[in-house]
Amino acid sequence: MLLTPEWAAFFTAELGALAALTGFVVVAISINLSRIIAYPFLPSRAGEALIGPVGAITATSLVLIPDQPVALAGAELAAVGLVMVLAPILIQARTWSARKDATATERAVRAITSWGVGLLFVIGGALLTGGYSDGFYWIAAGSVASVIAVFLNSWILMIEILR
Repeated sequence: MLLTPEWAAFFTAELGALAALTGFVVVAISINLSRIIAYPFLPSRAGEALIGPVGAITATSLVLIPDQPVALAGAELAAVGLVMVLAPILIQARTWSARKDATATERAVRAITSWGVGLLFVIGGALLTGGYSDGFYWIAAGSVASVIAVFLNSWILMIEILR
């Protein structure tokens, strides 16, 4: 795939940031593991918190593979995005059926910070597969949205759980 030097620099920086921030989620889970396990719905939330950043790291890494055909990279990115959408949907469906006290706002925020991020990668991958270089903007948006989602999930797993 032909990346401009500017896109390569952007995705390289995003990859480093995502990798470092994913460590925060792992640390948050490790520090509060006993509290997370104490609530029946939090272990799945902790697992869900890792799907986004790991998916974004995977997608951003795929973008940086040199000399890869654009259509192949697009298909790979769309596939990663689909996993990022479907896995949280399955987790949340199970969680919401067991947890009746969740508000509509909580459900919406969870959906946006999981499915929404994955959809950006699906759209970007589909555009690249179709030969549209605008797909890079969608992949970039997915990477940036993943950074935001990592911060939200880390906050919940490190701070909010202590309340």
